[in-house]
Amino acid sequence: MVRFEILGVLQARATHTTFRVRGGFQRVLLQALLVSEGRVVPVDSLVREIWNDHAPEGVANALQAHVSRLRRWLQTLEPGTDGSRLVGYHNGYQLVMDGVGLDAADFVAAVRRAAGLKADQPVQVACLLRTVLGLWHGPVFGGSGGGPLCQAAAARYEEYRLQALELLFDVQMDTGQHAQILGELHEVCTSNPLREKFCQQLMVALYRSGRQAEALNVYQQMRRRLADELGLEPSPPLRTVERAILGHDPALQNLRYLRLREGAAKAFSG
Repeated sequence: MVRFEILGVLQARATHTTFRVRGGFQRVLLQALLVSEGRVVPVDSLVREIWNDHAPEGVANALQAHVSRLRRWLQTLEPGTDGSRLVGYHNGYQLVMDGVGLDAADFVAAVRRAAGLKADQPVQVACLLRTVLGLWHGPVFGGSGGGPLCQAAAARYEEYRLQALELLFDVQMDTGQHAQILGELHEVCTSNPLREKFCQQLMVALYRSGRQAEALNVYQQMRRRLADELGLEPSPPLRTVERAILGHDPALQNLRYLRLREGAAKAFSG
């Protein structure tokens, strides 16, 4: 079975061997086809991905040449098979994904499955999320984003990664592991300084660890960043956590405090 990996440097694995695309144009072409997950990609979209607004004269022939090179490379992954996974149509090209693995698709499916598990299964959810987060070995495509199609896909997969981390920290807080994840929370807050959910989680974890002053300092830093960079005040959920810490609200010790607050906020907004 061929398996493509894009959560990090783009590569393929087959017959216990790792393969990488050498040509830059072929790499962008493959990226665009992979993130389309079996759908036909129009010629115009592929031209935009590869050349942006600088398409050469005879761009149709140039695209066909890159498609031919990529098709030959794909055939080296599955020697002895008939036909090609890269299929051309009058309006575009399709990478047939039947029997092919894609780490990003597996990751998204697992995150959705974890989110759908019952809240009383935190250990199973945490185990699943830890496992699939291990699929990430760097930024999508190794940071080589390509054109609009690839950039949008990279942003989508990154958002799923952040949601997976939020859910992971929630369920670990639900099982009283706030002290164990403090280091990770500090790191992810530094990497995503405007993501308020991580800030809430870090504040509660610090408070439960007996570090009230640090928790309030985290809030003040977030408040200043929001004001300086976006001209915004902290959201009501984040302000609620700050008030709870200032008032030593006993509810903060409820292992599911953040989930309860989130549920109340959704009910109020609905």
